[in-house]
Amino acid sequence: MRDTLPSKNQVLQACRGSGQPGHPLLRAAQDLTALHGRLLSAEPGQLAELDTIRTDLVHEIDRWVTAQLPPSHGAARVHTETLGAVIDRLARLTAAAYAALASQSGRELTIAWEHLAELAVGYEDLASEVCTGRRRLPGAH
Repeated sequence: MRDTLPSKNQVLQACRGSGQPGHPLLRAAQDLTALHGRLLSAEPGQLAELDTIRTDLVHEIDRWVTAQLPPSHGAARVHTETLGAVIDRLARLTAAAYAALASQSGRELTIAWEHLAELAVGYEDLASEVCTGRRRLPGAH
């Protein structure tokens, strides 16, 4: 599993739309970021449909990860979020950070990028802990 989950840099590149990701989680991250970009400018009547698509993508990530997980240690602590939820937040923060480049400056822009960087480190820590069986995800065995 260690090589199964992409690194934080790979996820961030996918969120930026760099390249053609072949990994299922990277494709989902790219799709989620594009979707969050659409949500930023969506009409109220579009929100429910876009949110349904977003929820489906998150569930696809979670199903894939659950199928790939090794058994966790008996004492492994449960994380509060699924990996799909974390990748969804990375995608949302990436879309927001890039939108902030066009509309904000100074402190607001710095905060947007800091939040993205902090969550990317959190993703990488979680991925490492899940891969080594020290942490388990909600709904996983």
